[in-house]
Amino acid sequence: MEIGKKLKNARIEAGLTQEKAAEKIDVSRQTISNWENEKSYPDIISVIALSDLYSVSLDELLKGDQKMAEHLEESTNVVKSNKKLTGAILLNIILMILLIALNMLLPEGTYYLVIVFCVVIMSSSVLLYQIIKRI
Repeated sequence: MEIGKKLKNARIEAGLTQEKAAEKIDVSRQTISNWENEKSYPDIISVIALSDLYSVSLDELLKGDQKMAEHLEESTNVVKSNKKLTGAILLNIILMILLIALNMLLPEGTYYLVIVFCVVIMSSSVLLYQIIKRI
C-alpha cells in the first residue's frame, strides 16, 4: 500500500480530521492533504510525528512504499547533499574566474565590469543562501 493511503487510513482510525492532525504536528491542512494524495511526501521528522500521533509504528507506515523510501533516502543523504553543495561552490568559483577573464579580454569600460560584478554577486548570494539554509 502507498504511503498516502496508509496515512489517510491511520488518521481516520485515530479519529482525526486533516485539520486536527495538521494542528497537532504544526503543519497546514493542505500539507496533510498533499501527503495523503501523494502530491508531496513528509520529511522524516514529520513521519515520526505522524507515527506518534496516529499510534502506528514507523514500520507500518514506511515499509512497502518504494517512492517514500526513495524520498527519504534523497532528503536525508548528507553525503550526496554535500557533494552537490561542493559542486555548486566549485562552479561558482569557475564562473567568477571566467567572467573576470572575459572582462579582461573585452574592450576597456566599466560597463562590462559592472555586469560581471552583478553576476558574481548574484551567484554568490544564491550559494550563500543554500549554505545558510543547511545550518
